[in-house]
Amino acid sequence: MTITAKPSITDSGLMVGGRVVCNRVAENLVVSPESSGSAFLGATSPAPRSRHVFNVGVLEGYRFICLFRAKFWWMIPRVGKSASEIPMETQMLLLDVREESALDDENSSDMTSESTFYVLFLPVLDGPFRTSLQGTSENVLQFCVESGDPSVQASQVLEAVLINSGDNPFELLKNSIKILEKRKGTFAHIEHKKAPPHLDWFGWCTWDAFYTEVNPQGIREGLQSFLEGGCPPKFLIIDDGWQETINEFHKGSKLHIDGTQFATRLVDIRENSKFKSSGSESSCIDLHDFIQTIKERYRLKFVYMWHAIIGYWGGVLPSSKMMEKYNPKLAYPIQSPGNIGNLRDIAVDSLEKYGVGMIDPEKIFHFYNDLHGYLASSGVDGVKVDVQNILETIGKGYGGRVLLTRQYQFALDESIARNFKDNSLICCMSHNSDSIYSSRKSAVARASEDFMPKEPTFQTVHIASVAFNSLLLGEIVVPDWDTFHSNHSTAEFHGAARALGGCAVYVSDRPGTHDFRILKRLVLPDGSVLRAKYPGRPTRDCLFKDPVMDGESLLKIWNLNKLSGVVGVFNCQGAGNWPMKDAEAVPVLASTPTFLSGHVSPLDVEYLDQVAGDNWRGDSAVYAFYSGSLSRLSKKANLEVSLAVLKCEIFTICPVRVLGQNLQFAPIGLLDMYNSGGAVEALEHTNHPAGCRVKISVRGCGRFGAYSSKKPLSCIVDMQEEEFQYNAEGGLLTLKLQGECSLREIKIVY
Repeated sequence: MTITAKPSITDSGLMVGGRVVCNRVAENLVVSPESSGSAFLGATSPAPRSRHVFNVGVLEGYRFICLFRAKFWWMIPRVGKSASEIPMETQMLLLDVREESALDDENSSDMTSESTFYVLFLPVLDGPFRTSLQGTSENVLQFCVESGDPSVQASQVLEAVLINSGDNPFELLKNSIKILEKRKGTFAHIEHKKAPPHLDWFGWCTWDAFYTEVNPQGIREGLQSFLEGGCPPKFLIIDDGWQETINEFHKGSKLHIDGTQFATRLVDIRENSKFKSSGSESSCIDLHDFIQTIKERYRLKFVYMWHAIIGYWGGVLPSSKMMEKYNPKLAYPIQSPGNIGNLRDIAVDSLEKYGVGMIDPEKIFHFYNDLHGYLASSGVDGVKVDVQNILETIGKGYGGRVLLTRQYQFALDESIARNFKDNSLICCMSHNSDSIYSSRKSAVARASEDFMPKEPTFQTVHIASVAFNSLLLGEIVVPDWDTFHSNHSTAEFHGAARALGGCAVYVSDRPGTHDFRILKRLVLPDGSVLRAKYPGRPTRDCLFKDPVMDGESLLKIWNLNKLSGVVGVFNCQGAGNWPMKDAEAVPVLASTPTFLSGHVSPLDVEYLDQVAGDNWRGDSAVYAFYSGSLSRLSKKANLEVSLAVLKCEIFTICPVRVLGQNLQFAPIGLLDMYNSGGAVEALEHTNHPAGCRVKISVRGCGRFGAYSSKKPLSCIVDMQEEEFQYNAEGGLLTLKLQGECSLREIKIVY
């Protein structure tokens, strides 16, 4: 089914796809048809202002998932059934619009019936104005437009919210973002961006290992401990702590006033004294010498350095001789009502009081170009750019938040292209739509608040946040799941999620504190990772459920490999609570694990038919990573899964191909890797009168497994016959791939 009816207002109702979505629509609401059945919502006001709040209409009775900024920097999801549950700063709203009969069967895995369709509201940028959604206690859906500059005013906005509908939520989001890309011209869909190569290699970030005390000796010790454990990282992020900064509010080693730590400012683009010395055994001559040394000794492919989009947290020091050519001046952030309407943030509150050293927007490219040029000359390959949302608060006098953010973002993109290869940029703390819809080239962005190793109640929230945020962010960037710790009580939980995320895999272990058992389920011996094709997102039947606090729902995350699908199932219940949600609603963890049950089906994997090949008749081989069990399922069949709190299971779902002479075959992949199917690159087969030959290209080494309906005569790996095991009852064929982890060719003879 394809939903084609364009949104319109009829008899005071907002009609989408033939259904009334909102009642009692405001008289000043304007609907402007756009392409492919979509439309823009706008509104008019009798007086020009820099900030308007417009009513849309009464919204109730439809399940929804929304993404909103609970904190200044970060989005999280929320589910509900009426507008009163839609918070301020909502940046995506997806409605589940179904007939009553379909609602009664909402637990079914088959979510593709003709009674199901979805309505998407995307608040976007309209000229210098930025839009967000919110609800009232009377269930009125509103949109707020604001410029962030009192002198930038308007009495109407006509393209504030895109409305679109369709029967596939993932296609709906993709198509809507592409409509906006074409219409607005200020950003690009992820398909039109170059993904940096660090995504395919295991990494280490220095943040949790050292925080701002990072130093050359500590980095060396960490790289050495990974090397000795047989899991050397190939990319390194030297996080906060390498720059030359000053805090004028500090007296000696004590803080003069609480909160002034965020007013620390950048003095110079070059490294601080920790990375400069006489070249003794425990230190280095300078940054160039250090990076050259560690690249040679530890065979690093990429080294990234951290900096804030304004230089440092408190910007740059206006009185610094090294900074004066960028015309810096002290600016005082002004937070919008949306910023303070949810959760306050101490960093922004402090900067609002103590100011930031703001670089003249006309000079910002020169600053980035000087900084990145210096880093590139020192052997640095890219940067992680943090604190990006702060720009929305300092737009006064510069045309407002949207135009200032765009000027900085475009300058950043240009500098990255000039100084580094392969679009080597990681964006961070950039979850406002000002940044999202100004992202023309940047292809990677952090998708949730930091992994916090010392916060036991945050682990499940982290996993669920990234999965849901990836619905929107994953159409514009490759979502970055952040670092985690391999030696942590939740390491398997986080490691499995990142294996499914289609993202970079990197940790922030302290030197010598690693669990190589977990790391080697993620990382091949050459340092590469088995990255899936798409962002890991919730399965269709999880979209409108709360996997953290409803006490009954498991979180399922799906992805695709080249020849298979993968579904991770996570029990996130009872171990944490969402910000701005009543903690009393969280089930208390008992001394014995609480188990929840659910179902996994091949239908959970979107687009599975696209990787199945022409000789697929609908059945799939389903391999469970932890239990090691292999099942064969028809397309609509399912398996039951039961998990304790903070436990997970990963299912590789591989279409069974009919290859001739009644041979049915499915290459599962490397059985000891979380994303087993990520190792399988290609499959070919030939039929002869004497039998069938199956050729599989596999990346890596270890136990390889496949479903086979018949026992083979022999298995040949890189021209050499190898022993194999075959279980006739379940059809599991296994053999060991020895030696190097390069691309291997397996020939199976029948």
